[in-house]
Amino acid sequence: MKILGISAFYHDSAAVIIEDGVIVAAAQEERFTRKKHDPGFPTNAVKFCLQYGGVKIDQLDAIAFYDKPLLKFERLLETYYAFVPKGLSSFITAIPVWLKEKMFLKRLIHEELTKIESYDKKKVKLLFPEHHLSHAASAFYSSPYQEAAILTIDGVGEWATASICHGKGKDITILKELRFPHSLGLLYSAFTYFLGFKVNSGEYKLMGLAPYGVPDSPDIKKYVEIIKNNLIQIKPDGSIWLNQEYFNYAAGLRMVHEDKWEKLFGFPYRKPEAELEQHHCNLGLAIQEITEEVVILMAQEAKRLTNTDYLCMAGGVALNCVANGKVLNTKIFKDIFIQPAAGDAGGALGAAQAAYFIHFGKERILPTGLDGMKGSYLGPEYSDLDVELTLRKYNAVFTRFENFTELCKHTALKLSEGNVIGWMQGRMEFGPRALGGRSILGDPRNEEMQRKLNVKIKYRESFRPFAPSVLAEDCSEYFEHDSTSPYMLLVQPVKKERTKTLPADFNSLPLREKLYHLRSDMPAITHIDFSARIQTVHKETNPRYYDLITEFKKLTGYGVVVNTSFNVRGEPIICTPEDAYRCFMRTEMDFLVVGNYVFDKKLQPEWLEKDNWKGEFTLD
Repeated sequence: MKILGISAFYHDSAAVIIEDGVIVAAAQEERFTRKKHDPGFPTNAVKFCLQYGGVKIDQLDAIAFYDKPLLKFERLLETYYAFVPKGLSSFITAIPVWLKEKMFLKRLIHEELTKIESYDKKKVKLLFPEHHLSHAASAFYSSPYQEAAILTIDGVGEWATASICHGKGKDITILKELRFPHSLGLLYSAFTYFLGFKVNSGEYKLMGLAPYGVPDSPDIKKYVEIIKNNLIQIKPDGSIWLNQEYFNYAAGLRMVHEDKWEKLFGFPYRKPEAELEQHHCNLGLAIQEITEEVVILMAQEAKRLTNTDYLCMAGGVALNCVANGKVLNTKIFKDIFIQPAAGDAGGALGAAQAAYFIHFGKERILPTGLDGMKGSYLGPEYSDLDVELTLRKYNAVFTRFENFTELCKHTALKLSEGNVIGWMQGRMEFGPRALGGRSILGDPRNEEMQRKLNVKIKYRESFRPFAPSVLAEDCSEYFEHDSTSPYMLLVQPVKKERTKTLPADFNSLPLREKLYHLRSDMPAITHIDFSARIQTVHKETNPRYYDLITEFKKLTGYGVVVNTSFNVRGEPIICTPEDAYRCFMRTEMDFLVVGNYVFDKKLQPEWLEKDNWKGEFTLD
């Protein structure tokens, strides 16, 4: 049985194909169109999935869309009615789009699929599971657990903004939901907006900024009290109530009423790209602490309701890897599985899985290995011929290695010498994280590596941290973590014996001066609070990346490298060999490795488009 899952028309459109419950292929539309968070119909992703699955649309048993559009439309109408006359401008903007397109989504989906290939609409069943059920399915059915609690938290689906479910075998039972307009995801996005970052893409920046707040300072305590006294009520079960007097997302075109927030916190809304000051960092830490408190309470409630040993998580808030680490450390559950494509892209996967296991009632066979995601390497892969077509187009100079071990030794040596290397191997990752398929790599021991990667390679804010990729069996040598973290979704402390003592006046230093104090023997991946966002690398899911890190360990004694996504700021992660070469040439990367081919920047022909990406991509 073959089922196509689709998510589209909000952000992070994607397509997935599963066969007999097993994931065959998955990809986000942004990787093909080069438009970050592309919300359009995922035409290219669908084409890829159909081709990789060897199936025509007529041969599909079902197509599943990741939410129920009519239920969402009901929520919009009821919300506008409840906030009359406040919602008039938003109503005028949104309703025509709904009347023209989204009310007739079934017809729109068929029209878009017909552009790909002709098929008999009567033969293909079109299904619409609810948004949070799609999230829950993507987490539970991809997990290695026979039974688990399922926690989904995001901005909003149709009505639900969070849910607690119980997964057992092939069945998912929804036990509890939090409903719009009360939403932890929208609360976090509101602070993302007020602190000058872009909603639906800048939340991870806020998470990275938060550790620059001064822990236990009067300011943090003051901000937490202001938030709890004015913006949010937190119940013992983790449900929340948000004071809509301060928010504008339900009826307006912006997240908050800036004037009210400015009076509340005592400083103005930060404009994008404006200088970051200590009060911004402190407010970021305050909302991060509140988010962690709520997520832990929800996890405790999920445990109470299900009495299971394991937890599965999905939804955009499940990408908050700091909160995830805190939940794991509470020991409420024995272990946690977090869907690597936790946001709306993963809804396409969950929709297909919900169709297979719930609608069609098929029995579930637990995956072998770590889980059912195959390391999340589910996208396209490219042949030597594809690479050669690119190098011919650009007259690129290269070395081709016949022996991959020799290539790894060569690359490891270049890394140890302080070079930054673009690394493209095998299938592209599904989800927002680069996991060694489409990555930029560096030496974690290098004191200048974080600065170099941020300023000269990624062209992004200097405060943003980088993640370590570590050999799975070596993880506990470097980090306070003795389990797996294959999808870079858990933050844990660096081993105390590896950390350095900071100066006594550290917390009083300006943000820029805090950035480059030596914090551990792996300064490039140690965040300001001595934590790291860990990716454990497993030979069974990514043998090439594993072999590279193994060679780096033989050379340096460290089984860990710096890993960041292969893109510049505002650009989606690269997909093709041509994407890789163009990004390589536009930045100050030193080497590029694509399959068995190695490119040395110093030997390449002059690149005349070096700065064009700044006009091509919208800064996120």
